[in-house]
Amino acid sequence: MTQDVKEIFSGESPPAPAALAAKVRTLAPSMTRSMQLVAEAVAGDPAGCAALTVTGLAELTGTSEATVVRTARLLGYPGYRDLRLALAGLAAHQESGRAPAVTADIAVDDPIADVVAKLAYDEQQTLADTAAGLDTVQLGAAVAAASTARRIDIYGVGASSLVGQDLAQKLLRIGLIAHAHMDPHLAVTNAVQLRSGDVAIAITHSGSTGDVIEPLRVAFDRGATTIAITGRPDGPVSQYADHVLTTSTARESELRPAAMSSRTSQLLVVDCLFIGVAQRTYETAAPALAASYEALAHRHNPRTR
Repeated sequence: MTQDVKEIFSGESPPAPAALAAKVRTLAPSMTRSMQLVAEAVAGDPAGCAALTVTGLAELTGTSEATVVRTARLLGYPGYRDLRLALAGLAAHQESGRAPAVTADIAVDDPIADVVAKLAYDEQQTLADTAAGLDTVQLGAAVAAASTARRIDIYGVGASSLVGQDLAQKLLRIGLIAHAHMDPHLAVTNAVQLRSGDVAIAITHSGSTGDVIEPLRVAFDRGATTIAITGRPDGPVSQYADHVLTTSTARESELRPAAMSSRTSQLLVVDCLFIGVAQRTYETAAPALAASYEALAHRHNPRTR
């Protein structure tokens, strides 16, 4: 386990049983192959693994006891005993619920009705995973910073830029100064103007998008409060982020690439951030929102103008 990962997850409470599967999906890509084997085993058969000793799980996965313990700690548990308790809780939770009727694997020849059902199920799972894994302490700190910011800059490219634009227009409508930057050159030149009291938000599913990391680094160096919204909390973007908001790493497929699977979780996180800011700034946000509705009313019903 890298030092960066230790720092990111130190101080967090162990995840609730229902959040364990989401944690595995989020962190698996950053694990070693042997740790992935352990993580996949506990997520795939929590009841079976809960009955195993650390030696038994190591034998089942063809790894070592040390690897099992390291995996438990990376997932947020002090030791293997705590992971076993969470696995037992997860197994009980699954037994009390209803098994999903569909899977998210979409085939080329699937009927459109099946596509709708599979996408709906997968997006529901993505939202549940993101909510379960979102650190509300980090979210609260991000909300506090954005609520009092002189200016908020948002960086994203590709699909993440669309999420950034969505957040910017929401913040503008409650009276905050917010701008989403899609052009990496303009993002950097704007980041140079930031200072203490400003906020910079980077949105990158991979956590390693250079065009997003560079302006965040500049904003960080200038003293702005920096926030990363990412599916890889151990990625390079996090070293320049004061606050990290983790999104779910949803399953990808040939017909559902990362740009689709990440967008749903990113939108949930920015909506949570926006609502938190609107709550904290309600006395000014409510009149600003009412004014924006009034200014746009004639566009919804032009005959009344």
